[in-house]
Amino acid sequence: MPCEGCMERDNKSTDATMEFLLLGFSELFCLRVLLFLIFLIIHLVTLAGNMMIFMAVVMEPSRPPMLFFLCQLSVIELCYTLVIVPKALLGLIVVGGSTISFIGCAAQMHFFVALGGAECFLLAAMSYDRYVAICQPLHYVAVMSEELCLRLAVACCLGGFAVALGLTVAVFRLPFCQSHRINHFFCDVPAVLHLACTQSYTPELPLLAACVVLLLLPLLLILTSYVCIAVALLHITSSAGRGKAFSTCISHLAITFLHYGCATFMYIRPKSSYSPARDKMVSLVYTNITPLLYPLIYSLKNKEIRGALRKLLRRKKIAQLN
Repeated sequence: MPCEGCMERDNKSTDATMEFLLLGFSELFCLRVLLFLIFLIIHLVTLAGNMMIFMAVVMEPSRPPMLFFLCQLSVIELCYTLVIVPKALLGLIVVGGSTISFIGCAAQMHFFVALGGAECFLLAAMSYDRYVAICQPLHYVAVMSEELCLRLAVACCLGGFAVALGLTVAVFRLPFCQSHRINHFFCDVPAVLHLACTQSYTPELPLLAACVVLLLLPLLLILTSYVCIAVALLHITSSAGRGKAFSTCISHLAITFLHYGCATFMYIRPKSSYSPARDKMVSLVYTNITPLLYPLIYSLKNKEIRGALRKLLRRKKIAQLN
Protein backbone atom coordinates (compact mmCIF):
# COMPACT_ATOMS: atom_id res chain seq x y z
CA MET A 1 0.00 0.00 0.00
CA PRO A 2 1.74 3.18 -1.20
CA CYS A 3 2.46 5.92 1.30
CA GLU A 4 1.83 9.61 0.85
CA GLY A 5 4.47 11.49 -1.09
CA CYS A 6 5.57 8.53 -3.21
CA MET A 7 7.10 9.13 -6.59
CA GLU A 8 4.57 7.89 -9.15
CA ARG A 9 6.04 5.61 -11.79
CA ASP A 10 4.33 7.46 -14.65
CA ASN A 11 6.01 10.72 -13.64
CA LYS A 12 8.43 11.53 -16.46
CA SER A 13 10.95 13.07 -14.09
CA THR A 14 11.21 9.94 -11.98
CA ASP A 15 13.65 7.83 -13.98
CA ALA A 16 15.48 10.62 -15.77
CA THR A 17 16.21 13.06 -12.96
CA MET A 18 15.75 11.12 -9.71
CA GLU A 19 18.92 10.92 -7.66
CA PHE A 20 19.79 8.92 -4.57
CA LEU A 21 22.11 10.11 -1.83
CA LEU A 22 24.53 7.46 -0.60
CA LEU A 23 25.22 8.40 3.01
CA GLY A 24 28.07 5.91 3.31
CA PHE A 25 29.98 6.42 6.57
CA SER A 26 28.98 10.07 7.01
CA GLU A 27 28.29 9.43 10.71
CA LEU A 28 32.02 8.71 11.11
CA PHE A 29 33.02 12.16 9.87
CA CYS A 30 36.18 12.41 12.02
CA LEU A 31 37.48 9.07 10.75
CA ARG A 32 36.79 9.56 7.04
CA VAL A 33 40.44 10.29 6.11
CA LEU A 34 41.63 7.19 7.96
CA LEU A 35 38.85 5.07 6.45
CA PHE A 36 39.67 6.39 2.97
CA LEU A 37 43.34 5.38 3.32
CA ILE A 38 42.43 1.93 4.70
CA PHE A 39 39.88 1.26 1.93
CA LEU A 40 42.27 2.52 -0.74
CA ILE A 41 45.13 0.27 0.44
CA ILE A 42 42.82 -2.77 0.67
CA HIS A 43 41.43 -1.99 -2.80
CA LEU A 44 44.88 -1.68 -4.40
CA VAL A 45 46.18 -4.86 -2.74
CA THR A 46 43.04 -6.74 -3.83
CA LEU A 47 43.43 -5.54 -7.43
CA ALA A 48 47.13 -6.45 -7.44
CA GLY A 49 46.52 -9.93 -5.96
CA ASN A 50 43.73 -10.88 -8.34
CA MET A 51 45.59 -9.38 -11.31
CA MET A 52 48.68 -11.46 -10.49
CA ILE A 53 46.60 -14.64 -10.36
CA PHE A 54 44.90 -13.74 -13.64
CA MET A 55 48.21 -13.04 -15.40
CA ALA A 56 49.83 -16.18 -13.95
CA VAL A 57 47.02 -18.40 -15.22
CA VAL A 58 46.80 -16.71 -18.64
CA MET A 59 50.54 -17.14 -19.21
CA GLU A 60 50.40 -20.81 -18.20
CA PRO A 61 50.56 -22.91 -21.43
CA SER A 62 48.55 -25.84 -20.04
CA ARG A 63 45.65 -24.87 -17.78
CA PRO A 64 43.89 -27.61 -15.79
CA PRO A 65 40.18 -27.00 -15.08
CA MET A 66 40.76 -25.72 -11.52
CA LEU A 67 43.21 -23.08 -12.78
CA PHE A 68 40.71 -22.06 -15.45
CA PHE A 69 37.95 -21.61 -12.86
CA LEU A 70 40.26 -19.72 -10.47
CA CYS A 71 41.17 -17.38 -13.32
CA GLN A 72 37.49 -16.66 -13.94
CA LEU A 73 36.95 -16.15 -10.20
CA SER A 74 39.78 -13.59 -10.14
CA VAL A 75 38.20 -11.71 -13.04
CA ILE A 76 34.86 -11.67 -11.22
CA GLU A 77 36.54 -10.34 -8.06
CA LEU A 78 38.32 -7.63 -10.06
CA CYS A 79 35.05 -6.44 -11.60
CA TYR A 80 33.26 -6.85 -8.28
CA THR A 81 35.55 -4.46 -6.41
CA LEU A 82 35.59 -1.95 -9.30
CA VAL A 83 31.78 -1.78 -9.22
CA ILE A 84 31.60 -0.99 -5.48
CA VAL A 85 34.82 0.44 -4.04
CA PRO A 86 35.46 3.57 -6.22
CA LYS A 87 32.02 4.98 -5.37
CA ALA A 88 32.55 4.13 -1.70
CA LEU A 89 35.89 5.97 -1.74
CA LEU A 90 34.25 8.97 -3.38
CA GLY A 91 31.62 8.96 -0.63
CA LEU A 92 34.38 9.30 1.96
CA ILE A 93 35.83 12.34 0.18
CA VAL A 94 32.52 14.18 -0.34
CA VAL A 95 31.13 15.61 2.90
CA GLY A 96 27.58 14.40 3.62
CA GLY A 97 27.64 11.52 1.15
CA SER A 98 27.73 11.22 -2.63
CA THR A 99 24.84 11.31 -5.10
CA ILE A 100 24.10 8.62 -7.66
CA SER A 101 21.54 8.78 -10.45
CA PHE A 102 18.55 6.47 -10.77
CA ILE A 103 20.15 4.69 -13.75
CA GLY A 104 23.56 4.60 -12.05
CA CYS A 105 22.06 3.07 -8.91
CA ALA A 106 20.21 0.44 -10.95
CA ALA A 107 23.36 -0.38 -12.95
CA GLN A 108 25.46 -0.71 -9.79
CA MET A 109 22.89 -3.02 -8.19
CA HIS A 110 22.63 -5.10 -11.36
CA PHE A 111 26.37 -5.67 -11.73
CA PHE A 112 26.81 -6.30 -8.01
CA VAL A 113 24.12 -8.99 -7.96
CA ALA A 114 25.18 -10.41 -11.34
CA LEU A 115 28.83 -10.81 -10.36
CA GLY A 116 27.90 -12.20 -6.94
CA GLY A 117 25.50 -14.65 -8.58
CA ALA A 118 28.09 -15.68 -11.17
CA GLU A 119 30.48 -16.38 -8.30
CA CYS A 120 27.88 -18.60 -6.60
CA PHE A 121 27.38 -20.61 -9.79
CA LEU A 122 31.14 -20.78 -10.33
CA LEU A 123 31.69 -22.16 -6.83
CA ALA A 124 29.18 -24.89 -7.69
CA ALA A 125 31.08 -25.65 -10.92
CA MET A 126 34.33 -25.83 -8.95
CA SER A 127 32.77 -28.27 -6.48
CA TYR A 128 31.75 -30.47 -9.43
CA ASP A 129 35.34 -30.34 -10.65
CA ARG A 130 36.55 -31.57 -7.22
CA TYR A 131 33.86 -34.30 -7.26
CA VAL A 132 35.05 -35.64 -10.63
CA ALA A 133 38.73 -35.38 -9.61
CA ILE A 134 38.22 -37.41 -6.40
CA CYS A 135 35.30 -39.70 -7.21
CA GLN A 136 36.06 -40.39 -10.89
CA PRO A 137 39.84 -39.82 -11.23
CA LEU A 138 40.25 -42.13 -14.25
CA HIS A 139 37.63 -40.21 -16.22
CA TYR A 140 38.67 -36.72 -15.04
CA VAL A 141 40.46 -35.64 -18.22
CA ALA A 142 37.62 -36.89 -20.45
CA VAL A 143 34.80 -35.41 -18.33
CA MET A 144 36.37 -32.04 -17.46
CA SER A 145 37.29 -31.18 -21.02
CA GLU A 146 38.17 -27.66 -22.12
CA GLU A 147 34.85 -27.40 -23.94
CA LEU A 148 32.84 -28.32 -20.82
CA CYS A 149 34.81 -25.86 -18.66
CA LEU A 150 34.14 -23.08 -21.16
CA ARG A 151 30.43 -23.93 -21.26
CA LEU A 152 30.23 -23.93 -17.46
CA ALA A 153 32.02 -20.57 -17.29
CA VAL A 154 29.66 -18.98 -19.81
CA ALA A 155 26.59 -20.52 -18.12
CA CYS A 156 27.69 -19.13 -14.72
CA CYS A 157 27.99 -15.60 -16.10
CA LEU A 158 24.78 -15.70 -18.13
CA GLY A 159 22.83 -17.19 -15.21
CA GLY A 160 24.06 -14.52 -12.79
CA PHE A 161 23.33 -11.66 -15.20
CA ALA A 162 19.85 -12.98 -16.11
CA VAL A 163 18.70 -13.32 -12.49
CA ALA A 164 20.26 -9.95 -11.59
CA LEU A 165 18.43 -8.24 -14.44
CA GLY A 166 15.06 -9.59 -13.28
CA LEU A 167 15.73 -8.57 -9.67
CA THR A 168 16.93 -5.07 -10.60
CA VAL A 169 13.92 -4.40 -12.81
CA ALA A 170 11.56 -5.62 -10.07
CA VAL A 171 13.20 -3.39 -7.42
CA PHE A 172 13.31 -0.22 -9.51
CA ARG A 173 9.71 -0.56 -10.67
CA LEU A 174 8.64 0.10 -7.07
CA PRO A 175 7.41 3.55 -5.98
CA PHE A 176 9.95 5.35 -3.80
CA CYS A 177 9.14 7.80 -1.02
CA GLN A 178 10.34 11.39 -1.08
CA SER A 179 13.39 10.54 1.02
CA HIS A 180 16.04 9.17 -1.34
CA ARG A 181 18.77 8.91 1.29
CA ILE A 182 20.32 5.43 1.11
CA ASN A 183 22.04 4.66 4.39
CA HIS A 184 24.74 2.61 2.71
CA PHE A 185 27.93 3.06 0.68
CA PHE A 186 26.46 1.44 -2.45
CA CYS A 187 23.05 0.57 -3.92
CA ASP A 188 22.52 -2.70 -2.11
CA VAL A 189 19.17 -4.46 -2.55
CA PRO A 190 17.93 -4.31 1.09
CA ALA A 191 18.97 -0.65 1.41
CA VAL A 192 17.03 0.37 -1.73
CA LEU A 193 14.02 -1.80 -0.79
CA HIS A 194 13.94 0.04 2.54
CA LEU A 195 12.99 3.23 0.62
CA ALA A 196 10.03 1.61 -1.16
CA CYS A 197 6.63 3.05 -0.24
CA THR A 198 4.94 -0.28 0.44
CA GLN A 199 3.63 -1.86 3.61
CA SER A 200 3.36 -5.42 2.26
CA TYR A 201 6.00 -8.12 1.79
CA THR A 202 5.33 -8.32 -1.97
CA PRO A 203 8.46 -6.30 -2.96
CA GLU A 204 10.60 -8.87 -1.13
CA LEU A 205 9.40 -11.75 -3.31
CA PRO A 206 11.83 -11.04 -6.20
CA LEU A 207 14.70 -10.87 -3.69
CA LEU A 208 13.55 -14.17 -2.17
CA ALA A 209 13.35 -15.78 -5.63
CA ALA A 210 16.82 -14.47 -6.50
CA CYS A 211 18.20 -15.85 -3.23
CA VAL A 212 16.74 -19.28 -4.02
CA VAL A 213 18.29 -19.33 -7.50
CA LEU A 214 21.63 -17.66 -6.72
CA LEU A 215 22.28 -18.90 -3.18
CA LEU A 216 20.21 -21.94 -2.28
CA LEU A 217 20.44 -23.86 -5.57
CA PRO A 218 24.25 -23.59 -5.95
CA LEU A 219 24.68 -24.35 -2.23
CA LEU A 220 22.66 -27.56 -2.60
CA LEU A 221 24.85 -28.58 -5.56
CA ILE A 222 28.00 -27.84 -3.54
CA LEU A 223 26.74 -29.84 -0.55
CA THR A 224 25.77 -32.76 -2.80
CA SER A 225 29.25 -32.77 -4.36
CA TYR A 226 30.95 -32.77 -0.97
CA VAL A 227 28.71 -35.51 0.41
CA CYS A 228 29.82 -37.68 -2.53
CA ILE A 229 33.44 -36.63 -1.93
CA ALA A 230 33.17 -37.53 1.78
CA VAL A 231 31.79 -40.97 0.89
CA ALA A 232 34.63 -41.51 -1.59
CA LEU A 233 37.24 -40.44 0.98
CA LEU A 234 35.91 -42.99 3.47
CA HIS A 235 36.75 -45.74 0.98
CA ILE A 236 40.38 -44.62 0.76
CA THR A 237 42.32 -46.87 3.17
CA SER A 238 45.50 -44.79 3.28
CA SER A 239 45.28 -41.79 5.64
CA ALA A 240 47.98 -40.04 3.59
CA GLY A 241 45.97 -40.54 0.40
CA ARG A 242 42.81 -39.33 2.12
CA GLY A 243 44.59 -36.23 3.39
CA LYS A 244 46.11 -35.50 -0.02
CA ALA A 245 42.73 -35.80 -1.74
CA PHE A 246 41.00 -33.59 0.83
CA SER A 247 43.75 -30.93 0.67
CA THR A 248 42.71 -30.16 -2.91
CA CYS A 249 39.31 -29.06 -1.56
CA ILE A 250 40.48 -26.80 1.29
CA SER A 251 40.80 -23.57 -0.70
CA HIS A 252 37.41 -24.09 -2.36
CA LEU A 253 35.75 -24.84 1.00
CA ALA A 254 37.29 -21.73 2.59
CA ILE A 255 36.07 -19.48 -0.23
CA THR A 256 32.61 -21.07 -0.13
CA PHE A 257 32.22 -20.50 3.63
CA LEU A 258 33.33 -16.86 3.31
CA HIS A 259 31.07 -16.12 0.36
CA TYR A 260 27.93 -17.87 1.57
CA GLY A 261 28.35 -16.81 5.21
CA CYS A 262 28.17 -13.09 4.41
CA ALA A 263 25.62 -13.43 1.59
CA THR A 264 23.21 -15.51 3.70
CA PHE A 265 23.38 -13.05 6.59
CA MET A 266 22.74 -10.08 4.29
CA TYR A 267 19.90 -11.30 2.09
CA ILE A 268 18.03 -14.25 3.63
CA ARG A 269 16.02 -12.38 6.22
CA PRO A 270 12.78 -10.31 6.36
CA LYS A 271 12.71 -6.58 5.67
CA SER A 272 11.61 -5.87 9.26
CA SER A 273 15.02 -7.01 10.59
CA TYR A 274 16.92 -4.55 8.37
CA SER A 275 19.59 -2.63 10.31
CA PRO A 276 21.57 -0.05 8.28
CA ALA A 277 24.59 0.06 10.62
CA ARG A 278 24.86 -3.73 10.84
CA ASP A 279 24.36 -4.18 7.09
CA LYS A 280 27.08 -1.68 6.28
CA MET A 281 29.57 -3.51 8.46
CA VAL A 282 28.74 -6.91 6.94
CA SER A 283 28.82 -5.42 3.43
CA LEU A 284 32.19 -3.88 4.25
CA VAL A 285 33.57 -7.36 4.95
CA TYR A 286 31.73 -8.86 1.97
CA THR A 287 32.91 -6.29 -0.60
CA ASN A 288 36.39 -5.43 0.71
CA ILE A 289 37.84 -8.06 3.02
CA THR A 290 36.74 -11.30 1.32
CA PRO A 291 38.07 -10.27 -2.15
CA LEU A 292 41.36 -9.50 -0.40
CA LEU A 293 41.44 -12.91 1.30
CA TYR A 294 40.68 -14.92 -1.84
CA PRO A 295 44.13 -14.46 -3.49
CA LEU A 296 45.81 -15.27 -0.16
CA ILE A 297 43.78 -18.48 0.15
CA TYR A 298 44.62 -19.50 -3.43
CA SER A 299 48.33 -18.80 -2.93
CA LEU A 300 48.58 -20.63 0.40
CA LYS A 301 46.35 -23.64 -0.27
CA ASN A 302 46.42 -24.32 -4.02
CA LYS A 303 49.55 -26.00 -5.37
CA GLU A 304 48.73 -25.22 -9.00
CA ILE A 305 48.33 -21.51 -8.31
CA ARG A 306 51.58 -21.43 -6.34
CA GLY A 307 53.35 -23.06 -9.28
CA ALA A 308 51.84 -20.61 -11.78
CA LEU A 309 52.79 -17.62 -9.60
CA ARG A 310 56.36 -18.88 -9.24
CA LYS A 311 56.66 -19.21 -13.02
CA LEU A 312 55.26 -15.68 -13.48
CA LEU A 313 57.76 -14.20 -11.01
CA ARG A 314 60.59 -16.20 -12.61
CA ARG A 315 59.69 -14.85 -16.07
CA LYS A 316 59.53 -11.32 -14.67
CA LYS A 317 62.94 -11.69 -13.04
CA ILE A 318 64.50 -13.07 -16.24
CA ALA A 319 62.97 -10.22 -18.23
CA GLN A 320 64.46 -7.67 -15.82
CA LEU A 321 67.89 -9.27 -16.05
CA ASN A 322 67.76 -9.26 -19.86
